[in-house]
Amino acid sequence: MDAVVVGAGPNGLAAAVTLARAGLRVRVYERAGQAGGGAATRELTLPGFRHDVCSAVHPMAFASRFFREFRLERRVSFITPEVSFGHPLDGGRAAIAHRDLERTCAELGVDGAAYGAIMAPLARRADGVAEFTGSTLLRIPRDPLVAAAFAVRSLEQGTPAWNLRFRGDAVPALLTGVAAHSILHQPSIAAAGAGLVLAAYAHARGWPIPVGGSQSIVDAMVSDLRAHGGEIILDHDVTSLAELPPAAATILDITPRAFVRMAGTSMPRRYRRSLESFRYGGGVAKVDFALTDPVPWANPELRRAGTIHVGGNRSQIADAENDVNRGRLPDRPYVLVAQPSTFDAGRAPDGRHTLWTYTHVPAGSPADRRDAVIRQIERFAPGFRDTVLDISSRTALDVERHDPNYVLGDIAAGAPTLRQLVRRPVLGPEPWRTPIPGVYLASASVSPGPGVHGLGGWAAALSALRHEFGTRTLPDLSPP
Repeated sequence: MDAVVVGAGPNGLAAAVTLARAGLRVRVYERAGQAGGGAATRELTLPGFRHDVCSAVHPMAFASRFFREFRLERRVSFITPEVSFGHPLDGGRAAIAHRDLERTCAELGVDGAAYGAIMAPLARRADGVAEFTGSTLLRIPRDPLVAAAFAVRSLEQGTPAWNLRFRGDAVPALLTGVAAHSILHQPSIAAAGAGLVLAAYAHARGWPIPVGGSQSIVDAMVSDLRAHGGEIILDHDVTSLAELPPAAATILDITPRAFVRMAGTSMPRRYRRSLESFRYGGGVAKVDFALTDPVPWANPELRRAGTIHVGGNRSQIADAENDVNRGRLPDRPYVLVAQPSTFDAGRAPDGRHTLWTYTHVPAGSPADRRDAVIRQIERFAPGFRDTVLDISSRTALDVERHDPNYVLGDIAAGAPTLRQLVRRPVLGPEPWRTPIPGVYLASASVSPGPGVHGLGGWAAALSALRHEFGTRTLPDLSPP
């Protein structure tokens, strides 16, 4: 065996595909009975209702360099809503982020021009934003102008100066709703940066939804791996490096915490201390719904959005997120909502609908948040409760049980703070390469961090090809 991969999530599969495309014999071990990790799709409520277990909408599907090399858009059918994301406000109002930035600004009223001034330079050069944020931050950016524009805007929106250029509440809420994906303190530079990246993609290429669910992306990667001689062994939990067959390269799609346990005494003490100092962030509680009808949003424009950020105005979202970071459950939580069946009718039978939601909770919280989520959606969609057929609700601990990489419910596999974006999980130009010969880390705990983009696995595989096999040529990942 030339290479062994542990974990069949998007990063593990990206590594496996890259190594197999280089002509190596590759075997993947996956503890679950289904490949995908956080990108799996299952019937969580009623028969015929297909729910994404974690990731549902994929802002980075067209921005990730790995997926561009893999030509994902030629392998998987996507639907890209014209409205990337929306944000309901009290009184039946809403802020709408169209793919068309000019239309977005025109509809945002008094602060439309200010929103355009923030987003236009980033949306126009979204590929530069993707390159800068999708690699280790120790590298010199290829486009220093976009890096500078990104840094200036992150500093503004990540500090108490974040409201200085605004007069209304719509644009601040819109920006905070997307920044809150990060599960970080509001305002903070890292949260603002994450939000600006996602918003730039929203206006450059939109936020695509894979037809059939996130599993479609995973299935395309599995199919390519097998077509090039790779194999996947499911229902196989690896607890020690000693359990793996001999291989020139071992790629681990696991967290630093799991790696410390798996490596045992073979890990150098100093490196072990670095991994043990890696910090995990807040958790999520996941609530999925089977519905009779689409969500009855008070503002009908929200029905055209693939993603909705529910939580009220900027200060209300900030209060809720900061409660989570202080270890408290907010009464009015921030809720991230995706409504894929509005665009992909195959997700539910007979004109019914699926609804995907999660809300942030303190790490390891055992709280079932279904009632809090329903109340918050009802606030902006009166009558929502009457459309509910069935509910699947999982606590942060349930989320970790599904995927141990989500430590205590942390779907980012490590808090994406500014420090841990530079030092993820260690400081260096190749954080994927470990001091154990031939062993590489490839999870979301490693640079460039969380998201279904495959970049961590791709980078780890390219590093392994250079150091273990003497190959510097980029394998061709495109479909036949």
